[in-house]
Amino acid sequence: MDYRRLGATDLEVSVICLGTMTFGEQNTEEEGHDQMDYAFTQGINFIDTAEMYSVPGRAETQGSTERIIGSWMKKTGKRKDIILATKVTGPSPSFKYISPVLGFSKPRILEAIEGSFIRLKTDYIDIYQLHWPERKTNFFGQLGYTHNQDEEWNDNFEETITTMDDLIKAGKIRHWGLSNETSWGIMRTCKISDHLGFPRPLSIQNPYNLLNRSFEIGLAEISIRENISLLAYSPMGFGLLSGKFHKQTDTPNDRINKFKQLSRYNSPQSYEATYRYIEIAEKAGISPAQMALSFVNDRPFVTSSIIGATSLPQLKENIESVNVKLSRDVLVAIDAVQKEISNPAP
Repeated sequence: MDYRRLGATDLEVSVICLGTMTFGEQNTEEEGHDQMDYAFTQGINFIDTAEMYSVPGRAETQGSTERIIGSWMKKTGKRKDIILATKVTGPSPSFKYISPVLGFSKPRILEAIEGSFIRLKTDYIDIYQLHWPERKTNFFGQLGYTHNQDEEWNDNFEETITTMDDLIKAGKIRHWGLSNETSWGIMRTCKISDHLGFPRPLSIQNPYNLLNRSFEIGLAEISIRENISLLAYSPMGFGLLSGKFHKQTDTPNDRINKFKQLSRYNSPQSYEATYRYIEIAEKAGISPAQMALSFVNDRPFVTSSIIGATSLPQLKENIESVNVKLSRDVLVAIDAVQKEISNPAP
């Protein structure tokens, strides 16, 4: 396993982070424990979750992922060996069952983190992340930005940043980060943090994969120049990039089949681009999944890619991608597909 420095810290995280949003929905507690056991033996020291998980979010399973991680850490005593990241939920009418007033006010953040502590059976979080922006902007599949003059949003960046500083000083979190954020949002956060003399966010967790390379437009430069680590989620495009849907080896329980409302990777353009990526991988003699993951892992602005799996064979194949290095010919071929079918799953 390779390790990389997380932002401007002394934390060394595995280049592959274990994503856990299937725990409590597609995976049982026992299966989640088996995945964490295996990941740990392979050198993975980084686990990511959120208070709203599992996914898709619903009241019956909310918090189940954190509870499964918490029971594993209690059983194994591995808390001190794990860099643990979780998230506070941003505003959304769909998640009112979590809290009637979602967002990043101080009371809501304190409520959220105490709930995470209980479920995770810990008294500190290594990286506490804002799951998505409070304001209406382009994220979750929206590339274009349309401003609404009547938007009801109170700019509370300073309150949020101050609350994060309070949590760091209290020893409840070690660092904090952003997720699904834009170039404007991350730079404004850094500007206010610097003005207040408080710690900046050290990471940004956004989607990045062969079907969605939009992070390269603006955010990649910020990531490198401001030393803010990208934690790339969905590096496999909900499993589409594995090739199983094209080869008809998928099952009704696979994410794209089971949850039709999660449609980001369902477009004809995504299927066509993936078909071409499969051809490139097979010509190079590597699996499509490992090519997709190796591409993400090799980007200079990526610190860790967050992989998720519903079975141990999937997890093993994904982790082994750290041993795959793509040739120049493969990279040129990948870029040719990107130019012809640019970001089909933004």
